[in-house]
Amino acid sequence: MVRIAKKSDPKRLKELKQKINDNEYINAAILKIAQDLTANLLKKE
Repeated sequence: MVRIAKKSDPKRLKELKQKINDNEYINAAILKIAQDLTANLLKKE
């Protein structure tokens, strides 16, 4: 099946590029992912 890409939003791309270069944002995102993974693992045990 052929997938057709959505049109990109330049405003959204600019926003995401700024976030990628923001160390505080990246650290918070990694922490959130780690907390979610830990919570999910504890639920399964």
